[in-house]
Amino acid sequence: MESKVNEVLELFNGGFYCSQAILSTYCENLGLDKETALKISCGLAAGVARLGLTCGAVLGAYMVISLKYGNCLSDDKNSIEKTFALIQEFDRRFIEKHKTTNCRELLGVDLRNGDKALAGERVKSLCPCLVKDSAEILETLIQQSERVV
Repeated sequence: MESKVNEVLELFNGGFYCSQAILSTYCENLGLDKETALKISCGLAAGVARLGLTCGAVLGAYMVISLKYGNCLSDDKNSIEKTFALIQEFDRRFIEKHKTTNCRELLGVDLRNGDKALAGERVKSLCPCLVKDSAEILETLIQQSERVV
């Protein structure tokens, strides 16, 4: 698989949110059109609509993993277990690098009720790294998963 990390960063730096940059970069190879991916992932940015919950770049990666490995039959337990295991491993690796997946904790500011100028500065300075790391962890996990098969 050719790395798409630079494409993810271009979309993020071009004005799309973290969750959008991740999902829309990888979606088309997984059967989802880019426009739908952008819409689905929009509300998950900034820790879910600026609530400061799970980082949007992390949620975008979770969606890619689910899109690639998730089940579409209720009794497909193997797909469910693989999806859950990969999301849990993604989570472990991201936390290993950044100590948390919580947007508010990562940025150190409340995006909804906090200092808007400070929030803007933190997003510009910290989020590119978080988006890049999410894409790199995602790609590594997918490559490792495909080698195991």
